[in-house]
Amino acid sequence: MAEKLGGLAEEALNEHAVDDPEEVATMVVMAVRNSTERRKLGYFSCGTGNPIDDCWRCDRNWQMNRKKLADCGIGFGRNAIGGRDGRYYVVTDAGDDDPVNPRPGTLRHAVIQDEPLWIIFKRDMVITLKQELIMNSFKTIDGRGVNVHIANGACITIQFVTNVIIHGLHIHDCKPTGNAMVRSSPSHYGWRTMADGDAVSIFGSSHIWVDHNSLSNCADGLVDAVMGSTAITISNNYFTHHNEVILLGHSDSYMRDKQMQATIAFNHFGEGLIQRMPRCRHGYFHVVNNDYTHWEMYAIGGSAEPTINSQGNRYLAPVNPFAKEVTKRVDTGEGQWKGWNWRSEGDLMLNGAYFTPSGAGASANYARASSLGAKSSSLVGTITSGAGALGCRRGRQC
Repeated sequence: MAEKLGGLAEEALNEHAVDDPEEVATMVVMAVRNSTERRKLGYFSCGTGNPIDDCWRCDRNWQMNRKKLADCGIGFGRNAIGGRDGRYYVVTDAGDDDPVNPRPGTLRHAVIQDEPLWIIFKRDMVITLKQELIMNSFKTIDGRGVNVHIANGACITIQFVTNVIIHGLHIHDCKPTGNAMVRSSPSHYGWRTMADGDAVSIFGSSHIWVDHNSLSNCADGLVDAVMGSTAITISNNYFTHHNEVILLGHSDSYMRDKQMQATIAFNHFGEGLIQRMPRCRHGYFHVVNNDYTHWEMYAIGGSAEPTINSQGNRYLAPVNPFAKEVTKRVDTGEGQWKGWNWRSEGDLMLNGAYFTPSGAGASANYARASSLGAKSSSLVGTITSGAGALGCRRGRQC
């Protein structure tokens, strides 16, 4: 298990659950309206109805206004500003020769700095990390405009930090690493035990936004959020060729995950996926306007009484007649899970897909698992059409 900070520091970094989620949908509507009024006619001429993308992608000069992205977040992680208030850092070196003393110009040197940074890349590159890339707070990794792969080695660890945006990367073929010294800030490096091989590991962190990445084929999870993490949005990603896709919650016995609030929105769960889209424990989860075109076992699973609010998704069941059910209660008898609040509202069920609801039904309160207004499931194809890392080029709408 990864090294831990003291109890007080850990507590301080995780006090930011969303207190009044009922306000979130109203705030999103206001933000979109305000943007529209500023730009007047034609603002939505390239629009998809995806509120994140319609906030910034219509701008031909997106490259000159990169930090606009930080104002376009939705859901429980909407306040993740990343490196918005810092300078730009241009990664010029794809190497990772020394995880303790990284060279300036490398991605590792950028992410460990104490100051806010908006990290971009000079050119296309494949970065093969020797050890986990341990993020510091207030960082954006922005891969727009180039083709950046983090692959065939260690991948991204977001541990005991806050305000991180990961955008526009291809992250795949991540491998277990560790039993090595790794630097986490300019003033600290320490021993890391074996890492699982997740694409993005979120551990004891808050205000995290993982958007428009293409993720596949890693040793463990594609996105895992555990150990008291909260205020998370996972949006516009394209997930393929993987078994255990998203884990939200450390273990059934880890009670601090009761505060977790995560939004899973506008993602495309594509070919070659098996299960955990997501697999939830304890907390409050808003699964909204995603496109599920492949699963082999189940799409949404859970244990330890999570609240799951599924709205406006499109679920296409596999051919296998024994895998039509969207939902799975993991290692729990019906006598226990029938009281858990899981609902499907406005979801489109195709090829025999079905969602088994539970809990208090119409009288249940889903306020703490509501983070934005769902669009009609009939729009999911359009909303998710740009899922994954985008092929942005300068001087053109992205």
